[in-house]
Amino acid sequence: MYRFFPPYSDYRKLIYHLKGCQGLRNKGSSPFTSIVSAAKVCGAASESPSVKSLRLLVADQDFSFKAGQWVDFFIPGVSVVGGFSICSSPRLLEQERVIELAVKYTNHPPALWVHNTCTLDCEVAVRVGGEFFFDPQPADASRNLVLIAGGVGINPLLSILRHAADLLREQANKRNGYEIGTIKLFYSAKNTSELLFKKNILDLVNEFPEKIACSLHVTKQTTQINAELKPYITEGRITEKEIRDHISKETLFYICGPPPMTDFFSKQLENNHVPKEHICFEKWW
Repeated sequence: MYRFFPPYSDYRKLIYHLKGCQGLRNKGSSPFTSIVSAAKVCGAASESPSVKSLRLLVADQDFSFKAGQWVDFFIPGVSVVGGFSICSSPRLLEQERVIELAVKYTNHPPALWVHNTCTLDCEVAVRVGGEFFFDPQPADASRNLVLIAGGVGINPLLSILRHAADLLREQANKRNGYEIGTIKLFYSAKNTSELLFKKNILDLVNEFPEKIACSLHVTKQTTQINAELKPYITEGRITEKEIRDHISKETLFYICGPPPMTDFFSKQLENNHVPKEHICFEKWW
């Protein structure tokens, strides 16, 4: 997701202009929040040969997001505004004022900047947007989650998975709050090197073996699969039958991947009489 914005060489001028534009939006009718915050790059890592993750320290104490949402990513001097999903949980922002993004290498200017120019302490601006999220309230009915991800589409679903884990910890520690059901992640990529955050995912599976499960799929694997990963790996695409086996009236489905994949599974779920309000999807391509 990319938007065009006039170039600014001065970071403070960029923030000033964005804040001035906020009055043009009605928060109640827009997928954007009203807060544009300064942020500083405080960490970076290679998650795969084509994906780089960033940790951003967010300045505005009122900045918040819901698990699954994305940010408009404003870079001083770059005229194109990036749209990148947040892959961290809201709890990390609450505790450390940090959000995490994972950006795939492409020729679009914001992605090129992340991969080729960005360094620690670089300053940017961020604004939350999107209506794809999981934000249950304590009194809401318990739901199971099925998360279906393709490629870099794991990002918003990882945020939801991490948020679900936070809710499970809260329930275990306080015996109150939202009571979540089971969570099953289906995640497909070309090969195991492109399965992003696999260690983080498996850590959560091992922490909550009765609540969280995953099925990792690889479609073009040419090397031997690591023994630690092998029990979780299926060679081949995610199938309709695998998803259909998890259909129930208590289950919510979240899908994020290439459009053909998203269209296929959302249509199959509808054909299997899953209510439309229980099917949430995000398209990025």
